[in-house]
Amino acid sequence: MSTANFTVADHLLWRLKQLGLDKVFQVPGDYVQEFMTALDNFPGIDAVGDVTELGAGYAADGYARYRGIGAVSVQYGVGTFSVLNAIAGAYVERNPVVVISASPSAENRVDIEETGVLFHHSTGDYSADKKVFENVTVASEILSDPASAPEIIDNALRLAMSEKRPIYLEAWQNVWGAACDKPDGHLVIPRPASNPAMMASLLDKVINRLKEAEKPLVLLGIEITRLGIQREVENLLCNLNIPYTTTTLAKSVLSEVQGLGKELFVGTYAGEASWPETFDFVSKRDCILALGAIFTDDYLTMLKTQGNELIRVNMGEARIGNCERFSGIDLAQFIDDLTVYIEHYPMQHRAHCSLPENPYLNSSVHDCDAISYENFFCTYQKQLAQCQKVRDFNLILGESSSLYMAARLTGIEESRFISDAAWGSLGHETGCSLGTALADNRRSVVVAGDGGFMMMCQTLSSISHNKLNTAVFVMSNQVYAIEQSFVDICAFTPAGAFAPFDDLHRWDYKSLANAYFVEYLNVETVADLNGVFATLHENPCKPYLIKVNIDKKDLAPAIQDLAEAITGNKVDDCPCGNSTAQGNNNA
Repeated sequence: MSTANFTVADHLLWRLKQLGLDKVFQVPGDYVQEFMTALDNFPGIDAVGDVTELGAGYAADGYARYRGIGAVSVQYGVGTFSVLNAIAGAYVERNPVVVISASPSAENRVDIEETGVLFHHSTGDYSADKKVFENVTVASEILSDPASAPEIIDNALRLAMSEKRPIYLEAWQNVWGAACDKPDGHLVIPRPASNPAMMASLLDKVINRLKEAEKPLVLLGIEITRLGIQREVENLLCNLNIPYTTTTLAKSVLSEVQGLGKELFVGTYAGEASWPETFDFVSKRDCILALGAIFTDDYLTMLKTQGNELIRVNMGEARIGNCERFSGIDLAQFIDDLTVYIEHYPMQHRAHCSLPENPYLNSSVHDCDAISYENFFCTYQKQLAQCQKVRDFNLILGESSSLYMAARLTGIEESRFISDAAWGSLGHETGCSLGTALADNRRSVVVAGDGGFMMMCQTLSSISHNKLNTAVFVMSNQVYAIEQSFVDICAFTPAGAFAPFDDLHRWDYKSLANAYFVEYLNVETVADLNGVFATLHENPCKPYLIKVNIDKKDLAPAIQDLAEAITGNKVDDCPCGNSTAQGNNNA
């Protein structure tokens, strides 16, 4: 690229390419056309158009989960506010995504000052977008001067990469195309600032807790993946020789198929939605070392009943029990320091892993059985156990009954399980799959509910347009089942009635697949589902929409366990209650 034609937009793209990015997801707009033009002409980074800003944001989030950073370019106001939900999720789940936008130019602002004109897509407050994004980013900047823009961009990117969180970069319309100097060298990402005294105190107290414990456990969270320190964590587990679990969001942070990840793994802990054996095992631990975990209200039981046994070490901060707090904590450094200590002063722990084989594998499932949540995931588990191709899928779950059922799967390869389990935004899974498919060459397999899929079905258009081989399973029961289970679980019994607001529209999925130019499959029975897996193996390059016909009254066992624990309402206490619950559990 000629230095003479180098622009502010080129500076940002140059830095993004250095950080390993080769795709920018976008929905066009006139304000941001200078950036889009630069992107079209920039070697090594492709523009990927999507049909909704929210979908483009989800795609950038999914891409970042495999590449370490993502980017999305959208129109000012109408585009930025549409993408906001996706960026909030990336902020909560520590995923660096760069939001790129543009607002009225310097010349426009003279007109605004002189005439009071309201420029299109603006609220009248021309810093409104920046103010909104300050709540869900670690840097929210307006670039008004080409001379200072490169330094502002670099500082924002350093924050994004060190904090593992999104940033917002809005330029005045004339600035993205303005000339600037080409940067020298690579962007240096500093290690997080830490407090040596706090680090030393935390390490000492954690060591003492581990020495005193008779039944210790490690709980791994998503920050381990974001920092890319899986091998360091494996080394720590090897030296500690104690069992570990993960949060749902961090499922597959280590391989569940081989090595220590398999030997010491006791199943994913998802509160009461866990396998009962996993829940009971975790509930009996007298010291839980949680590394990089985000605790949502799915984990409220643990926080309330085992709070004093819990050590929480995160990026920037830590807690021991319910009282002691530490700031200035470098999570990666803490793991290294603890490992060094254990290597020199081994502890006499034994793994004490005695969990039975995954119950899905031992379930009685027959080809002629009508499909249900239970036998869908029993079948998926058996496919995982038998087929390397299925283990190579990137399995993507959204906020649905299926997320909690899938958390019970075991035997997933490292970093093959993607979910929005902390932010929990309906539709994320389908939108996210566009990004995962373009970031990683393994097949993306989505399992969505009707409600989530309906919010983001347009992504099928982008999947087809980009010739991707994504397979989207829609668990079609025509109801917001997860919502209904918390509103009134008795709705799932024969005598129950669903709330009107939880009923969904009926869609013709086959016609939808035809409209988006993807293949269509229909699942009524277990045999049909096994046939789908065979078809996916035989056709590795085609995209699919797969309708899985779930009875409206089918209550996923994991959701039943969770909802009953949280609400205190039991299916067995409903009129004719136990017929539905037992029917599902024995499927």
